[in-house]
Amino acid sequence: MQDYQVIIAGGGPAGSSCAIFLGRKGIKTLLLDKASFPRDKTCGDGITGKSAGILKELGIEERIVEKQHEKINGLITSSPSGTEIDFNTSDGTLGESLYVCKRQIFDNILFEEAKKSVDVIEKFTVTDLVMDNNMVVGIRGVDNDGNEKGFGAKIVVGADGANSVVARKLGLNDFQTDRSLVSVRAYYENVADTRDRIEFHFLEELLPGYFWIFPAGNNVANVGVAVVASDVPKRKLNLKTALENIVKNSRFAPRFKNAKQISDVKGWNLPTGAQKRKRAGDGFLLVGDAASLIDPFTGEGIGNALLSGKLAAEAAADAINKNDFSYGTLKAYEAKIRDYMEKEFETNYRFQKFGKNAIMFNALVEELSADKNSMKIATSAFSDTTRKTTSFQIPLGLYFKVFVRYLKDYIEFKMKGKYKKA
Repeated sequence: MQDYQVIIAGGGPAGSSCAIFLGRKGIKTLLLDKASFPRDKTCGDGITGKSAGILKELGIEERIVEKQHEKINGLITSSPSGTEIDFNTSDGTLGESLYVCKRQIFDNILFEEAKKSVDVIEKFTVTDLVMDNNMVVGIRGVDNDGNEKGFGAKIVVGADGANSVVARKLGLNDFQTDRSLVSVRAYYENVADTRDRIEFHFLEELLPGYFWIFPAGNNVANVGVAVVASDVPKRKLNLKTALENIVKNSRFAPRFKNAKQISDVKGWNLPTGAQKRKRAGDGFLLVGDAASLIDPFTGEGIGNALLSGKLAAEAAADAINKNDFSYGTLKAYEAKIRDYMEKEFETNYRFQKFGKNAIMFNALVEELSADKNSMKIATSAFSDTTRKTTSFQIPLGLYFKVFVRYLKDYIEFKMKGKYKKA
């Protein structure tokens, strides 16, 4: 077994960012991925301000801008009743720049940068961990020719996504359906009225999920739906059918009249930060989707993935400096994840729970449309990655205003048998 200081399983944003930071520190690192890059990754393709902060630190943001992408200057969201908010962010309200860039392009830029400073093996499938007295000390897997190989390491970083082999082998791959999302998406050409906005439409049949339209450059849009995973069997939802029906309904059909679907509909799981998961232990760290770091309200995960890669690299470097690879040292990584992300996860999970009730969600959106400061909080998942979230919370005044409006609308609903339309 060839030995490394750090082995990273998975070359997506979390794994590649971790590899880049480690490589630049001179730490002997091996990056493995089961695919060959460039490769597609099913996603909404949103590169938020959180991502931009890390990309600037890595010095590779301009490479994204050079490729096919759409510069985003705001977001549009709407409630089941039809109330719509157009939130302009071109003034820097949400921190850094926002983009939509296909993952086939975005991930490859990161992966190519990682290859400059660490060893890389593509088409390598990790199948197991090497253990020594409950300490992770390496990995085993199969290369593209079917040969079984093993590699030793002081630290193994699981960056292998929602279905992480590393997490599963450690017994940490729990998928709590009431705290996770599932999504499908397809690419369309010629969707009408798209501009420099990402769109989230909270439709009654998906609540607390949503329908999205993200312009991705060259007249292409990423279009999809996301719902809470536990709602799929409860409501007997077929997400592909739901997507097809939404683009044909009276509200959106005019925009898709001349549109052409140019890809298959693909689905994926999104384990969110609303479910608590152990993210470090003796000889290992989990990052990105493998660490369950997706925002429970928006489904955004790239920014947190990039940040977790950076934080994992810092923790690994500290452990190497101390020559201590136990949980006692590596738990500092978990503390940083909590410091940067946990309050935001908790708050946005509350927003998600608001969305379970159409009348309540209508009241929430109506209040947000009238209060710009509250709207900033609601959209903070898109803010700069350098901001810690230890004091992150919804103002109590907003709770009160939403509840009062909810009572008013609920009474009207009971009297008239339907909720108020915008």
